[in-house]
This record gives sequence, C-alpha cells and structure tokens, in this order.
Amino acid sequence: MMQKGFHSWPDLDTAVLVIDVQYDFCPGGTLAVSGGDRIIPVLNRLLRDSERYPLRIYASRDWHPAESTHFDSGGGIWPVHCVAGSEGAKFHNKLRLPGDTQIVSKGLDTNSDSYSVFDGQLDGGVPFENALRRDGITHVVVGGLATDYCVRCSVLDALRLGIRVTVLTDAIAAVEAKPGDGEKALNEMRRAGAELTHSAAIGWAAPNPSPEFSGKTSPDS
Repeated sequence: MMQKGFHSWPDLDTAVLVIDVQYDFCPGGTLAVSGGDRIIPVLNRLLRDSERYPLRIYASRDWHPAESTHFDSGGGIWPVHCVAGSEGAKFHNKLRLPGDTQIVSKGLDTNSDSYSVFDGQLDGGVPFENALRRDGITHVVVGGLATDYCVRCSVLDALRLGIRVTVLTDAIAAVEAKPGDGEKALNEMRRAGAELTHSAAIGWAAPNPSPEFSGKTSPDS
C-alpha cells in the first residue's frame, strides 16, 4: 500500500518489478519493441527513488535455451531472442539496476513460452511467487516490456494471486503484433484490478519521509 499523490512514500510491502528490459527487446534487437528504450529514463528515476527507502527490486529476464518451441525455428511465433548468455539477453546498459536487484529468469523450459514472471525463478531455483511471499511483498509497481505480452501476463498473474499491482503507463511499451494489442492489454489489466498511472503520480521523491513511514526511520536519518 502507499499514500496517493505527490510527496508520498511507499510502505515496505511494496516492491519494484522491472520486466525484460533486454537488448533484444529494444531498438536494434531481434524482437525490438518500438520505443522500448524510451522507457529506461522513467525506470531509472523509479529505481533511484525506490532505493532511498529502501524497497526490494526485482528484474525479470527472458533466458531461453537456444532451441525452443517459443521460437519460429522451433514451431513458435517469435524470432530467436534473449538466448541465455547471449548479448541480446543482457539488460540494456542504460538501465541502472542496483547491485542488490533480485534477478528472475524465465523461459528456461524448451517447451514453454513463459511470458509471466511468475513462471520464472531466482537464483537457487526459488519461484518468484515464493520470493514475494518470503519477502512480505503484497504490492508491486511494474514497468518494462512488453505491455501486450510479458507485462500483461505478469500483472494478471499477480492479481490472481491477490497481489496489488500498479502499472506505470509511461514505463511500458507494446509489441503491437496486431494493431491495438497494447491498448487491449491495458484495458484487460485495468478490468482485472490493476491501477494504471503515470510515474509522476506516485510521488516517491519526497525529500524527507516521515519517521512514522511504515514504522521505520527515514533512510536519511
């Protein structure tokens, strides 16, 4: 939960979830999302502000085997992308993920699409849902790629699990395999219970959070 509007701050049951901001999904990549790199400054501001509290940060990545039924070469619909260990699978170098970001790898199974981060796992094989429960997270603030696939599936899964979701509309971009897919995904997420808002509306950059902030002292104190 978090207070609304400017000069507010999140509770410590809130986490940031950055979805699949990898080279292959950005301009020049094998499955580029139009404007995929333009969301990076928005995400970097969010990451910078969230570190002050501090909040947990998770970042998902497609981490496919070279041979996969997800790819058109294996009977799927997508060009080869984000193969584990490849340059295209790396996070974009302009994305400023903190050193303690928890990485969630998905798409590990040769026979699975794994669009949702909830199909992924952290180091050591910990499923993402288990990590959220372990860390006491009940609310995720989401940005990343792509609106109409991995963002959509991750948000809908989170809501089904009773996790509150805030989607930052200026921190996502759509593949638009079919015209209108992005808007359709936004409407579906909204109907399912997600809060859709501009990043400026969450107002996490308040200069001095109250000492009562979730029962904790300010990180600047």
